[in-house]
Amino acid sequence: MNDDARARTTVAQAWQAAVQRGLERIDAQALLAHVLDLPPGRARAWLLAHDTDPLPPAQLARYEALVQRRATGEPLAYLVGTREFYGLTLAVTPAVLVPRPDTETLVDWAVELLRPLPAPRVADLGTGSGAIALALKHSLPQAEVSAVDLSAEALAVARANGERLGLAVQWLHGSWLEPLAGRRLEMIVSNPPYIADGDPHLPALQHEPERALTSGPDGLDDLRRIVAAAPHHLLPGGWLLLEHGHDQAEAVQALLREAGFQRIQTRHDLGHRPRCTGGRWN
Repeated sequence: MNDDARARTTVAQAWQAAVQRGLERIDAQALLAHVLDLPPGRARAWLLAHDTDPLPPAQLARYEALVQRRATGEPLAYLVGTREFYGLTLAVTPAVLVPRPDTETLVDWAVELLRPLPAPRVADLGTGSGAIALALKHSLPQAEVSAVDLSAEALAVARANGERLGLAVQWLHGSWLEPLAGRRLEMIVSNPPYIADGDPHLPALQHEPERALTSGPDGLDDLRRIVAAAPHHLLPGGWLLLEHGHDQAEAVQALLREAGFQRIQTRHDLGHRPRCTGGRWN
């Protein structure tokens, strides 16, 4: 595109060109709203009302660079720097997984079990961006929430999210339950890595941290570690809730049963796939 053509490119032409490159319309518009620094709630209306406005060359160049990155599979959340989860706007970086809507199933279940308790203690293992821990603290202000991650970079993102949102969570650096030595809790929740090494879907996730995705030949290594250690950190009647792959429910149920958990259940995600399994420690 020559300089004259670039100077005449309108708002509508810019996002339409992105769609022609293969982007979803919603992604194309979200990137343009980001470049133009539009308020999230008013972005779509503004783009429609100003679709014939020329897009300044500097913003067009920035937009085209972001479109190129999105076209190669880089997650939209990394490009705009934020992701909505459970009604909260979270900052995300390539140091953390992008929070998925299906994980809200885990939060819903945890809130349901914890809400009747006056001051429940709960830990989120492998917190990443802090999505689960912050959603729980926001929904249950009376809860004492701790969050653990092995990645110092991820923990920095989570801590910054908590400070910006004004939600008091204790952020702990370490592997799974190790930083919680000596503590007993009403609940442990986790969305750990659960993809098998060499899974054919991994190339589509190449921009996200592999250490937060894969877990051994069958994808269950970290789930096994958590199930084995959890009884030493749960109070009688406490719950362990775990997210897992859509085809791993039976395996996780078996792990919980073998470890001595009772009332084992599986909950389904937004696509009606078995996504979370948990049990009660007696």
